Amino acid sequence: MSDNELVDHWQARYGEKDRVWSGAPNASLVSVLEHLPAGTAIDLGAGEGGDALWLAERGWQVTAYDISTTALSRLQQAAVDRNLADRISTVAGDLADTSIDTQVDLVTASFLHSTVQIPRTRILRRFAEAVNPGGHLFVLGHATPPPWASPEMHQHAAHLVGPHEEVEQLDLDPAVWSVEVADLRQRDVTDPDGNPATIDDSVVLMRRTGGGS
Repeated sequence: MSDNELVDHWQARYGEKDRVWSGAPNASLVSVLEHLPAGTAIDLGAGEGGDALWLAERGWQVTAYDISTTALSRLQQAAVDRNLADRISTVAGDLADTSIDTQVDLVTASFLHSTVQIPRTRILRRFAEAVNPGGHLFVLGHATPPPWASPEMHQHAAHLVGPHEEVEQLDLDPAVWSVEVADLRQRDVTDPDGNPATIDDSVVLMRRTGGGS
C-alpha cells in the first residue's frame, strides 16, 4: 500500500464518526507510567489523544505522532479545551519515515496495529533511538485477536505477539536496554453484541541504561 493509500485509509477511519475512541488513557499505560517523573515524551499513533493528554496533564511535554490529520485535529482541540495546548505538539505523517527532531525521556506506543501492513517493529526500533539514556520505551499491544474475531480479522492479527516475543522482535541491545516490565494482562471489555469478554494485552516497558544504539 502506498503512503497516500495509507493516509486515505486512516483518514476514512477517523471520518466514520465524530469520535472513534473514548478519550480516556489506556489503563495499562497509566498503571505502568504513573510513577515516572515528568519529562519529554513522544506518543506514537496518538490518534485522538487519550494517552498524550493524560501525560500532558501530569506535566509531560508531549509530541504526538499520527498519520491522520483528522485525529490530530481532535487531539489539538481537546488540548485547547483542557488548557494543555502549551504541552502538546503534533506531527502528521507516516511513522516509518517521518523525521524525528528531538531526543526524549519517553516513547509510548499503545496498540500500534493496523489492518493494513505497516513496518511496526522497524518503527518502534527507529523511535527507540530517540530515547535519552535513563529514559523509557513503553509498548502496549494486542497479544491475541479478540474472542469475536472473524477469520479475516485473524489474518490481520498474524503479527500480534506476547510481551516476551515483543522484546525479542525489538531486539534492542541488552548492553543498552533493560526490560522493566514484560507482562501479559487480561482486560475486561464488551463484545460487539454487548456481552462481557476478556482480551489479552502485551505490556512492555524498557529502560535505556546506556548511550549506545
